Amino acid sequence: MLNLQLFQKIISENNSFILTTHVNPDGDGLGSELAMKHFLQKMGKSISILNHSETPKQYDFLDKTNSELLCFDEKRDATKISSVDCIMILDTNQGNRLRSMEQFVKNSSATKVIVDHHLEPEMFADEYFIDDGFSSTGEIVFNLLDAIREEKTDVNFDKQIATELYIAIMTDTGSFRFPRTNIETHLIIAELLSYGVDPTEAFANVYERWSKGRMILLGKALDEMKFAFDNKLAYIVCTKKMFEETQTNVEETDSFTTFPMSIEGVLGAVLINELDNGVKISFRSKGNIPFNELAKEYNGGGHKNAAGTRVHNVQLNEIVKDVIAKAEKYLKV
Repeated sequence: MLNLQLFQKIISENNSFILTTHVNPDGDGLGSELAMKHFLQKMGKSISILNHSETPKQYDFLDKTNSELLCFDEKRDATKISSVDCIMILDTNQGNRLRSMEQFVKNSSATKVIVDHHLEPEMFADEYFIDDGFSSTGEIVFNLLDAIREEKTDVNFDKQIATELYIAIMTDTGSFRFPRTNIETHLIIAELLSYGVDPTEAFANVYERWSKGRMILLGKALDEMKFAFDNKLAYIVCTKKMFEETQTNVEETDSFTTFPMSIEGVLGAVLINELDNGVKISFRSKGNIPFNELAKEYNGGGHKNAAGTRVHNVQLNEIVKDVIAKAEKYLKV
């Protein structure tokens, strides 16, 4: 249950805010940041967005002027983090997911607020607005801001804010098909559409701007896809060589797990991307298969059906064998 009155109190008592999200931000984190920023600016608040990572190309349309979604620069931003009134962390509740910003955030005297839909938070913030019953952080942000506009009738959503929330919810629900997409989710979407959101344009901006290299990479990845445990598990390995040959990067594998998960009989999918110093692993599953528990075996986390982690200083072949072996016990349904 979200404490809406407490959130309103925090906003009322603070004037300057820094918003941030997790490393390698997705549509939910970025859309939530921007919607929060633009709404609070209507209330006369001073808002900055600082992220560890650059904005992925897939979402660069959200910041056409390249001036809102800023990448953290220690020389420029360290003092700002230490002196701001409030730091709001969206779509993650783990300090290490802030990467280069982690210690600056933790050491700041600012009021620290976490807004997220993942469980098991690291206890370093002052206030937590967390509920894993929501489909996305964007849906939580809608509810928090909706409570404020009920009190302050002169502050409302507009097409820009509605579009940012729509992007947040659309992307984290897999275009409204993942678990926890419910009646309330669709009622929120209906209201956002009333502000002029164009769903066709939103979908095209996110999903229909692939580079040629990314499509070739997908082809290579699917060509190398393997199966295990009576075809209940499908797994893909993208090597550094594949990224080099296609002139792509790890971020461009976002959504690759959609394809093995669409195969009849497949209950789980694993995507392993080779990095310079290890691997990035994405886990997806169906039904009651708790792949977040599999992620925890590698110090990762997430939702039951969608989780991930990074493992450093490992050999690619060894980690692939280990992950697949450990996945078996979770597929015994």
